[in-house]
Amino acid sequence: MLNQLLMPEIEELIRANDFDELREALVLFEPAEIAALIEQLAEVEAALVFEALPPDRAADVFEHLPHGDQAALAEEMADESDRLAALLNELSPDDRTAFLGDLEPAVVQELLGLLDPDEREVAERLLGYAEDSVGRLVTTDFVAVRPEWTVEQAFRQIRRYGRDSETINIIYVVDADGKLIDDIRIRDLILAEPETEVQSLMDYRYISLNETDDREEAVRMFRIYDRVALPVVDGNGLLIGIITHDDVLDVAEEEATEDIHKLGGSEALDDPYLDTPLPTLIKKRARWLVVLFLGEMLTATAMGYFETEIARAVVLAMFVPLIISSGGNSGSQAASLIIRALAIGEFGLRDWWRVMRRELLSGASLGVILGSVGFLRVLIWANAFGMYGPHWFLIALTVALSLVGVVMWGTLTGSMLPLVLKRLGADPAVSSAPFVATLVDVTGLIIYFSVAALLLTGTLL
Repeated sequence: MLNQLLMPEIEELIRANDFDELREALVLFEPAEIAALIEQLAEVEAALVFEALPPDRAADVFEHLPHGDQAALAEEMADESDRLAALLNELSPDDRTAFLGDLEPAVVQELLGLLDPDEREVAERLLGYAEDSVGRLVTTDFVAVRPEWTVEQAFRQIRRYGRDSETINIIYVVDADGKLIDDIRIRDLILAEPETEVQSLMDYRYISLNETDDREEAVRMFRIYDRVALPVVDGNGLLIGIITHDDVLDVAEEEATEDIHKLGGSEALDDPYLDTPLPTLIKKRARWLVVLFLGEMLTATAMGYFETEIARAVVLAMFVPLIISSGGNSGSQAASLIIRALAIGEFGLRDWWRVMRRELLSGASLGVILGSVGFLRVLIWANAFGMYGPHWFLIALTVALSLVGVVMWGTLTGSMLPLVLKRLGADPAVSSAPFVATLVDVTGLIIYFSVAALLLTGTLL
């Protein structure tokens, strides 16, 4: 609300090049609100607003901007290396890693050269981790104390380093080698006597992540343990940094977005929709559409195989869309439910039999419901409008039984395919709703015409 009220005033100050007034006006904004303002402005105007901010404030705003706007601002400051260097050095290590990680290698090397030696060492180490690993999310801004220190000594450490720390809600305890041995809530330190030793407050129960863990593991751990931050250790147990809840929320959003894109039958977009170049958007959608088109060609092949049956009983063709769409819809439903449940850890691969059993029962029940509706459809039309001829009952029974079989098969396929893909090490979301629907279309035709051949041979066939 605040940025909407002051937007005209900000634009007027920009046009007047009144930087003093602009700085005073921006004091009323939170960093996230200033970032929202910058997103609405043209690049030149956005650069002017950003220039009016002091370095520490500029870093806070920069961290709230989408990558595209970050890159544009960095490019605007390319000729002002001192300002750009001050910004990069002021950024928190995790946000700086996220920014640099999306740039071209040559640009990254150039920007790394602007960092102070200590900051460059941290940045290079974090960029050395795999893109989807926990190490990429680490910030080295945290407070650690020793177990033999007193509470008073611990508070001296907090006063010295806490200002630049991402959080001081949790204080980490390390040994002389830097190995993590516990974490302590700041509340426990505050309530303890100054001369109390830190180790007397320890219970040696803590949760940590490994630097090589997949970032989805971080999301899972935060969800289970409800923490604002978690420590990250290397293979030797050395504390290398922490991950905070805000970064994990960003990861959760990215992962959910990626899964939704894949469920819709498209490759995941790397950038926001409007920031994605049109050729890239077309390419990411075209690949899956071609695959799905080739799959649907199998449907035409299957119909050609039953050409004789269709020629003898044209009425069967009327129900083809009804049959295959019902199978595809049930399969898509099951795939969506299973993929989401897998993503949030509601069950694992070892539960495959429980899932199959539930989906078989669900598929049978749903098939009976749709089959009954299909039977009533044929019955009503046959008696009200005289359609389908004297063998309408057999046609109704064919439609009903086919729906039971197709819906059961669609449900089973949609539920088991994500589990199979996960077992093979692939992303379950690849088994998208359109992909499952296409797969079930082909098999649905086979089920339909097989039932028709069984029931209608000697009458219509």
